[in-house]
Amino acid sequence: MSTTATTPSAGAVKVQKPTVASHVNDYWGRVRGGDLGALPAILGLVVLCLIFGAARQDTFLSTLNFANLFSQGAQVILIAMGLVFVLLLGEIDLSAGFASGVCGAVMAILLTNHGWDWYTAVPAALITGLVIGFVLGFLVAKVGIPSFVVTLAAFLAFQGILLVLLSGGINVSVRDPFVLKLANSNMSVLWSWVLAIGSVVAYAALQLNRIRSRAARGLTTDPVGIVALRIGGLALVLLVATALLTQERSINPVIISVKGVPIVVPIIAFFLVLWTFVLSRTTYGRHVYAVGGNAEAARRAGIPVDRIRISVFVIGSFMAAIGGILAVSRANSVDPNTGGSNVLLYAVGAAVIGGTSLFGGKGKVVNAVIGGAVVAVIDNGMVLMGYSSGVKYIFTGLILLIAASVDALSRRRAAATGT
Repeated sequence: MSTTATTPSAGAVKVQKPTVASHVNDYWGRVRGGDLGALPAILGLVVLCLIFGAARQDTFLSTLNFANLFSQGAQVILIAMGLVFVLLLGEIDLSAGFASGVCGAVMAILLTNHGWDWYTAVPAALITGLVIGFVLGFLVAKVGIPSFVVTLAAFLAFQGILLVLLSGGINVSVRDPFVLKLANSNMSVLWSWVLAIGSVVAYAALQLNRIRSRAARGLTTDPVGIVALRIGGLALVLLVATALLTQERSINPVIISVKGVPIVVPIIAFFLVLWTFVLSRTTYGRHVYAVGGNAEAARRAGIPVDRIRISVFVIGSFMAAIGGILAVSRANSVDPNTGGSNVLLYAVGAAVIGGTSLFGGKGKVVNAVIGGAVVAVIDNGMVLMGYSSGVKYIFTGLILLIAASVDALSRRRAAATGT
């Protein structure tokens, strides 16, 4: 009895199906090569939560404080999302904080002093942000003025504009119910669960569809175990967070009941999904990374570098406008300090701490969310522990310095290993 062995034809290519172990090894290899991503920020966030949670179990770990963290960090996170686009090109926008204040002031003045409705005043504030971004981007891309100089000048000018709009420093209160709900109200318990479960189902469907489409084209796919781990991890985080936020957290529930996911959460989630899709799934996003990596090479490849530069400032100022609207909503008013103080520093810090490189070409929108969470936890936790503002600023500055150092060292490591 004879047997025959079949051998692949000369032109056949055997594609090795990736396993969970090979996927983990590849990721660990990237980390050792200097591609840390958001890993340091995630580890730092976990450590900070453990420290503050152990020190102030009764307050920091309460559901009330957990919900407050979202409202406290919303403005910084949204501005940081826009700054990610600017930083990806190796540029900087020092005016984002006061730009958010100017946009918030435009909305508040139109609502209170001119009797506009929210559906006209809010778009007016957003258009103001778009115009600001276009002017900044035009001066950088077409006139050739360094972004540091342009935005530093705008930083000073917007403080003056804010004072002029507010007639030298008056406080303009906002009473529009819709605007006030944005940063101060919560979704119902039912819609909170619908949002959480719907998000998990949508994410699972996208992941499975990605596997199907890549397999149909003969491309390698992530191991099913890794995909299941991602879906399970997201489900665990969202469902646990929703379970906590749908509990009663009112100090006196007899008078007023406070339950549900804060409205700022779906707002942040919407822009996170939108800008992540733009950067990772569109030609425009690939052009942004290309210009940030090597502007001259991108120009020779036919990418409209100047238009990309203008566009990132437009997106940055647009997101600053969103942040300004939420800041006015949370404070129920606007004053000359809106968007000032430490807003800009925290927003830049959030993007960098989250893993966005100051050298351009590396970063994701989720970095702004993770970094913003770190900043919010530091700010919140140190206040609860009774530390002064001076100590809080020193600690936050050290965290930012560490993040920038990690970025520089990881780039040096990547250059040394050729990754």
